[in-house]
Amino acid sequence: MLKRVIIGCDHAGYNLKESIKAHLSAGDLEVVDKGAFSEQSVDYPDFAHDVAKSVSGDAEALGVLVCGSGNGVNITANKHQGIRAALAWTPAVAALAREHNNANVVSLPARFISSQDGLDIVDAFLTARFEGGRHERRVKKIDQVC
Repeated sequence: MLKRVIIGCDHAGYNLKESIKAHLSAGDLEVVDKGAFSEQSVDYPDFAHDVAKSVSGDAEALGVLVCGSGNGVNITANKHQGIRAALAWTPAVAALAREHNNANVVSLPARFISSQDGLDIVDAFLTARFEGGRHERRVKKIDQVC
């Protein structure tokens, strides 16, 4: 059962992260902010690693990462075993990532979506459920360590 959202960003994603954090804090979920805490230039891998480590060790959490393109944090998070991070630019893409890939982290491209788009994407990601079935076999193949 989802109880926590672990969120992190770099400087380019700071404003969107703050909007998402405020939106989610109005609900029943605990929101854990791993930074960044300003628009001052930082290195996105530091925050993506921190979020990925937290999510991989917490079955009751999902992660949200934000950077300029969404790519850097997404690539970084996917280095962690047990993490299935998905780059989403629409609510439909975010929902499918959960439903078909059992994604546990969503990565957002702050420079390419509006704040409202970001909220809609996160809401779609958090409310979608893994469908299992034929997708379970594929997720097991994704999780194989090469």
